[in-house]
Amino acid sequence: MFDTVDEVQKRLLDQSYICNKNIATVVFLASKLHKPVLVEGPAGVGKTELGRVVARALGLSMIRLQCYEGLDESKALYEWEYSKQLLYTQMLRDKIGEVIEGTTSLKEAAERIASQDDVFFSERFIVPRPLLKAITSDSPVLLLIDEVDKSDPEFEAFLLEVLSDYTVSIPEIGTIHAKHLPLVFLTSNDAREMTDALKRRCLHLYIDFPTEEEELSILNLKVPGMDERLAREVVSLIQNVRKLDLKKTPSISETLDWARALIALNADRLEPELVEATMSVILKHQGDIRKAQAELNQLLMQKTAEARAQAPQAVDPSPGGAKKSVLH
Repeated sequence: MFDTVDEVQKRLLDQSYICNKNIATVVFLASKLHKPVLVEGPAGVGKTELGRVVARALGLSMIRLQCYEGLDESKALYEWEYSKQLLYTQMLRDKIGEVIEGTTSLKEAAERIASQDDVFFSERFIVPRPLLKAITSDSPVLLLIDEVDKSDPEFEAFLLEVLSDYTVSIPEIGTIHAKHLPLVFLTSNDAREMTDALKRRCLHLYIDFPTEEEELSILNLKVPGMDERLAREVVSLIQNVRKLDLKKTPSISETLDWARALIALNADRLEPELVEATMSVILKHQGDIRKAQAELNQLLMQKTAEARAQAPQAVDPSPGGAKKSVLH
């Protein structure tokens, strides 16, 4: 596990994940206190990736449970392998004579057959799902319960039982205790409010969109070799777009996608035509694209006016004059 908060930041950076002091502190406390972490925030800010990189930094296997509406206990915990049980039933039918041999009454025969129930309801017939896998793992693991806000409140209540003492009760077998306490991360995109009961059992971490300097650092780390001026223009524009009232705000992953797209197009600065042609990389709804384009045109005019005011006598000696980028 981690020994200090600074070590968390360093080891996550080794996994190409930049985190601030707040994130590092919560991760450190989770590893020391063995408490689950509820990570909330907008989609695309790195909540799921945090779970992945912590697992890699600690050398743990990661078990992921993807939540969705209608998710129930059987899909998250365990299922009985009915096909194998059916095979054993056929085998018992072939051996039924041997099982009831020597009985003198129907009651005795029925009891003899009933005594075979534990053959059919044992661990050999259980198909473990993520929660049971995490609890019964022979080595420590990281359990990632992704997008828990998409699950039903009933499933959230079931999770409380599992996360309280890391035990699972299977009626036909009994109570199964965790061999090792898993490190648990739950993520939420705020689709619905999590209950107070769940929040009480977890350390809370909210990850927001990064500041301009933080996002620039992420961009330089994830897209090495990108021109510094172009990187700053990309981040500055993304930061301005996020201030708009959009149906889907562009995430960090879309910033990285856009940067890679611009490199593929051999861009060295953001021209208005280039921004318009690639806007669909960062915005996924046509209404958002129209709204952003109007704002960017206004931003372009503002930047142009500022440039003229600062250098009214400046003359470009190059033939035809140099083009201005969106942010210059």
